[in-house]
Amino acid sequence: MEAPSALDIDYVQRKRRQGQEPSHVKTANLGAEFELKLHDKELNHHLRDLKDDTESGQQDVSYVFGDAGSQWRMTKLRAVYRKAEETGQKVEDIALERYDSLRDFDDAREEEIELDRRKTYGKDYLPPAPVSSVPKMDQTALNRLKAQLMKAQLKKDPKASDLEREYNEALAAFNSADPTVITLSAMDNRMLSSAPRNEVKAVQNRRGAERGNVEENQDMSIEDMVREERRTRGQAGGEGYRLAERIAKDGKFENDLDYMEENAAKLAKRVHKSDANLRNVAINEYQKMNRILENCPLCHHEDTARPPIAPVVSLATRVYLTLPTEPELVPLGAVIVPIQHRTNLLECDDDEWEEMRNFMKSLTRLYHDQGRDVIFYENAAHPHRKPHAALNVVPLPYSLGETAPAFFKEAFLTTEDEWSQHKKIIDTQAKSKQGLGKFAFRKTLAKEMPYFHVWFELDGGIGHIVEDADRWPRGDLFAREIVGGMVGAEPDVIKKQGRWNLGHDNRVDGFRKKWRKFDWTRVLVEGAN
Repeated sequence: MEAPSALDIDYVQRKRRQGQEPSHVKTANLGAEFELKLHDKELNHHLRDLKDDTESGQQDVSYVFGDAGSQWRMTKLRAVYRKAEETGQKVEDIALERYDSLRDFDDAREEEIELDRRKTYGKDYLPPAPVSSVPKMDQTALNRLKAQLMKAQLKKDPKASDLEREYNEALAAFNSADPTVITLSAMDNRMLSSAPRNEVKAVQNRRGAERGNVEENQDMSIEDMVREERRTRGQAGGEGYRLAERIAKDGKFENDLDYMEENAAKLAKRVHKSDANLRNVAINEYQKMNRILENCPLCHHEDTARPPIAPVVSLATRVYLTLPTEPELVPLGAVIVPIQHRTNLLECDDDEWEEMRNFMKSLTRLYHDQGRDVIFYENAAHPHRKPHAALNVVPLPYSLGETAPAFFKEAFLTTEDEWSQHKKIIDTQAKSKQGLGKFAFRKTLAKEMPYFHVWFELDGGIGHIVEDADRWPRGDLFAREIVGGMVGAEPDVIKKQGRWNLGHDNRVDGFRKKWRKFDWTRVLVEGAN
């Protein structure tokens, strides 16, 4: 025998048990269980209306808040409150007696709240608009949308027209958005003077008109030249940067004397920026400086009352004393820091220098009391990075203190190319003895140039102009290699440059105990008391 095929078997319906109801009947009975059931002798006949009349979630009132009948409605509402207070009944129970429904009572209370708000803020006050969840279109998102549109157009995608419409709408929304207001300081705003710029004139061609380009005005007066000099004074890069801009604009430039002689007039012209470009440059520089100040570990943030990350050992009015980062090459070192963010110490004023010299004198007495010599150095090799200026203090044994000038002179002579535009060694110690005194360092070097200077005495030492900042050792490695070689430190300790961290430094208490005897800032505190 063969088993019957599955296709030959007829569908057989299972027999329903006795008393079992179909599923659709069950659903109908289930809905009936939750319906309102009233007895035939129920006296509250208004409950029957609930089956057919379902109250809506919202209801429009037939009057305007604050109209002519508002005073009568408020009088009626206050009567409800007064009677509920006198009788001790619930406000809702009294409201059911006075109003047709609780909804009318709620409308009256909403009107009362609205009238109180108008008394406080005025009739024309508008509540704050809800914050839109639609993300704002910025320049980056706009550029991405433009790139998608260009790809679709190159591929002849049928969706290119939709992308173009979306891009045009986004561009219109971006252009119509409220501009970001950035308040520039007086120094950053110097280039954006409202006075007419007679040193330039508009480029008289189509491309120049579209881009707002300007060129040098050959008919400048002496007043215009002076005004331009004041506006552009102290810019980063100076004349060398401007010469590089002129060379970059010249596509036929050749690095030989014949070409420079033939095109001397063209190379002498200044590359001027339009007002829009000047404004963008000023804003970018301002924002860059703000980021640097926000992340500076040596700055005191007055707006947030946040102290420096570096531990403050001793504080004067314009300068404070802190400890160097770990690992230290020599124990009990220190760092003298101006409170104001300065790019280098040459930017400090006379008051700041007076306090720094007081710290230098007191630290010299401290280390001499311990039987040690001391040197001070400043590494200002990267002024374009706008670091916080600091004077590093390194105590040394007397034997190493006598040979320290030879170590630094040898390092200056071998650190860069053999040929240079500046002298390899600038002897400020000799100039201090020639009559400049304590001003030898400040009158010998310029604050615009990158440099490294070390003091062997209070009034001077030797300095070096850094001509190629890219070849200069990173961070404070130049000084650490010299000092580490003098004291015989391990190579891994020399190359490791730490950072200041938040929290208490265990070295502070020990340094303060030894420093207290020589701390000149105690005179300021005790004199104030």
